[in-house]
Amino acid sequence: MKKAYSGIILFVLVSFVLLSGEKLNSFEVPKEPILCTETGMHTAPIYRIATDSQNQFLVTGSIDKTVRVWELSTGRPLTILRPPIEKGLAGRILAVAITPDGKTIACGGRTGFAWEKSQSIYLFDRESGKLVRRIKDLPDVSIYHLVYSKDGRFLVATLGEGKGIRVYRTEDYSIAGEDKDYGGHSHSADFDEGGRLVTASHDGLIRLYGNDFKLIIKKKAPGGSKPFGVSFSPDGSNIAVGFGDSSKVDVLSGKDLSRQYSPDTSGVTKGGFISVCWSTDGKFLYAGKTWSPVFIRRWARGGKRGWGWGPGYKDLPTGEYDINDVLPLKEGGVVFCTSNPSFGAFGPKGQQTLNKGPSIAEYRGSYKEFLISQDGSTLQFGYEILGKSPARFSISERSLKVDPPKEKIFSGPTTTAPGLEVTGWEYSDHPKLNGKSLNISGQEFSYCVAIFPDKNTFIIGTSLFIRLYDKLGNKNWENFTQSAVYSLNISKNGRVAAAALGDGTLRWYRMKDGKELLALFPHRDKKRWVLWTPSGYYDASPGAEELMGWHVNNGREEAADFFPISRFRSTYYRPDVIAKTLETLDEGEAIKLANKESGKKVEEVSVAKIFPPVVSILSPRDGAEVSNKEIEVKFSIRNPSPEPLTTVKVLVDGRPIGRGLTIKEIQKDQDVQATKVPIPEKDAEISIIAENRNATSEPATVSLKWSGKVKEGEFTIKPKLYVLAIGVSKYEDKHLTLQFAAKDAKDFAESLLKEKGGLYRDVVVKVLTDEKATRDEIIDGFDWISKETTSKDIAIIFLAGHGVNEKGGVYYFLPVNANVDRLRRTAVPFSEMKNTVTSLAGKTILFIDTCHAGNVMGARGVPADIMGIVNELASAENGAVVFASSTGKQYSFEDSNWGNGAFTKAVVEGIYGKADYTGKGKITINMLDLYISERVKELTKGKQTPATAKPQTIPDFPLVLKR
Repeated sequence: MKKAYSGIILFVLVSFVLLSGEKLNSFEVPKEPILCTETGMHTAPIYRIATDSQNQFLVTGSIDKTVRVWELSTGRPLTILRPPIEKGLAGRILAVAITPDGKTIACGGRTGFAWEKSQSIYLFDRESGKLVRRIKDLPDVSIYHLVYSKDGRFLVATLGEGKGIRVYRTEDYSIAGEDKDYGGHSHSADFDEGGRLVTASHDGLIRLYGNDFKLIIKKKAPGGSKPFGVSFSPDGSNIAVGFGDSSKVDVLSGKDLSRQYSPDTSGVTKGGFISVCWSTDGKFLYAGKTWSPVFIRRWARGGKRGWGWGPGYKDLPTGEYDINDVLPLKEGGVVFCTSNPSFGAFGPKGQQTLNKGPSIAEYRGSYKEFLISQDGSTLQFGYEILGKSPARFSISERSLKVDPPKEKIFSGPTTTAPGLEVTGWEYSDHPKLNGKSLNISGQEFSYCVAIFPDKNTFIIGTSLFIRLYDKLGNKNWENFTQSAVYSLNISKNGRVAAAALGDGTLRWYRMKDGKELLALFPHRDKKRWVLWTPSGYYDASPGAEELMGWHVNNGREEAADFFPISRFRSTYYRPDVIAKTLETLDEGEAIKLANKESGKKVEEVSVAKIFPPVVSILSPRDGAEVSNKEIEVKFSIRNPSPEPLTTVKVLVDGRPIGRGLTIKEIQKDQDVQATKVPIPEKDAEISIIAENRNATSEPATVSLKWSGKVKEGEFTIKPKLYVLAIGVSKYEDKHLTLQFAAKDAKDFAESLLKEKGGLYRDVVVKVLTDEKATRDEIIDGFDWISKETTSKDIAIIFLAGHGVNEKGGVYYFLPVNANVDRLRRTAVPFSEMKNTVTSLAGKTILFIDTCHAGNVMGARGVPADIMGIVNELASAENGAVVFASSTGKQYSFEDSNWGNGAFTKAVVEGIYGKADYTGKGKITINMLDLYISERVKELTKGKQTPATAKPQTIPDFPLVLKR
């Protein structure tokens, strides 16, 4: 069965974009924000890629409705381009192109709106990400391919449903030529150096045009009836053709399209080669295969066969998913993209030089392993195809467990029942009930089925919908999905259905009417997750708030915005609403109950009313070389909210410079602002963040390369390390007593003292334990570390003890003299921690171990919500790296056999050298994170899951040397 998952993808994902979406789209560009995930990588198949002539940039386009620009040599993300979209099919990207000089990017696909009755091509400025032009009034069919001529003077678009091609002059994007005489979809076109054009079409014809775009000749391609990909050889003498219905590859004459030869495709029995290209020197021919096994075949001698030459090809493995596009690189080799989604590159000798894999879980073929608890609050799924790498997520526990133990309380979907013979539902376009076809669209595939506990109804998941049918085959409801539905299950109490979608999300639906209740995105790193309601109320693990947010259209002629959900934390971070949603099966009721139980008045606020500012750095450009200790940064601020700006912060390597710019310094009548920024004599990143009363912008960031030299005789001054370690075991309230919190703080501080003379010229430690850890002493300790730390130093704060939340939501750390009935007077509020973090001038790291077992708050309290404060402290504007001992409602364990809490034991072991995974003697933040994660899991047998959150503005950096 595994082989069926690769090959069918092409049919399904190409065919369903043919739907017009009339019933799915509104009649204007929607102004309402649209919730979507954002992982830093595509979450749906990548159909097309493009590169500039110098191979500096790689452009990828996906049906996830984004276009992404990458640094081709490294795979580093540079820019995300966002055309306007709708909730239906509008906005799906099937084609991308970039001008040879790398300045302009074109994209198309299903990029029109129903009320326009046409499609559009969007043109973006690559560097700024601005939408600079919209080519409109194309026929209302899919745009399948875009490509610029070698000299950049023309852009060709190939169209679906027999609408042919259009060629545009890039000087003004007027039409330079067109051909409407096509009998099928056209999926590919290519220019030669002289400006001639060749196209392929599913009407079976290859068409050759002169540089005046007049048809020279058209001929049937001999290798198959549906030619898909075409490519000119570098000298224009030959044309390679790949097919969608054949495993053949043809090489035709570049003069008259006569067949020259067919490369060896032996061994290929399923699938074929839809994308073809030549190496830049013409010595090799490449073709990307569909259907497992998947690979790129590279033929020597351009694919010519000869006596005694052997097979003449080499297969380059790429994984298990269809290769949709292959392009040559100027130094030899190719770059490619796949459906799972991923992209990569091979060098001239066939060695893989780049591999960018997916960030989403892969649910294909795993319906048997998609398990649900009786009440529907817990799901078990697999991160990999066929249900491999299992994990379990619990809404009530707010936890994600990897490789969970087997438990009988979880059940798989029921797929057979007496009187309900559902057949043809698995990877089929003809599902049937008792031999009678079910009413699904001809462009859909069915992937999964689940029968209701009463055996009278069932749901089917397809490439576009979830549908509920009764035992007579009548459709009771349907819910359009943003991605294919690969697995379904129904809770035994019959209240909810759960689905695993192709975009990596898991979703809960109300069974009575199909209304979506909740959506979960578990990142492929198996650590981060974010869970949200349709209105955007959410819960998230540490470091996961950036994974989801709001897409906001700015009309038809401007690029859209994306705001991560973290920008609205104060309003939309509501774990209590999440918990109540599945209980009530109604989001509105859940909000009312959560507000009542929290004891605070919470007003429902439209996200559109609290948009944050949008900042763009105009200069220096990303990747610029600098040699001065102070540079001028020019930037612009757009404030879509009616609220005025309050603060503008400048950060260097993730930490604020000074107190920020005063608003008086921001010239409201000028589009371009400027400020002087001091930078270190090394590679660095500069970020600018703007705030209004309601929200904080995403950081605008540029990376700078230091080109200056340190003068002979000068030396680099090492930073100081300041450590404030606080641990409370012997509370005045004996009910709060812990075993190792005070020892944890001492052992942690001791492990860092050894770093004096290593990375740091000095290590200054203040330890507050037990009777010394009073409320006043802790606040004085915060003042001390804030005053002592300079911009060149590193500050570390370690907290071990009890942490609690009031019912109103405020988090407190309990000092030795805390009174749980008088928290505001006797405990240390989160605001003190946050103010300290924001005031620290240097890099800041927090270790928080405050979720110990025990009924700390009695009837007044609720379990400490460590995830909320970790995400807030680690947001870009606060800029702290945070290590937390546990997540969700987990407790942090301590044991006399360890002599510490599990978290501190792992931290100290890592610092002493066990986290040195590279063996180079330096332990970085990321290395320590990995070690702590694995070690705590080992110590607690999976009962405790630590987490780390690091601002996106702070790159990984060395923390200690192995001693």
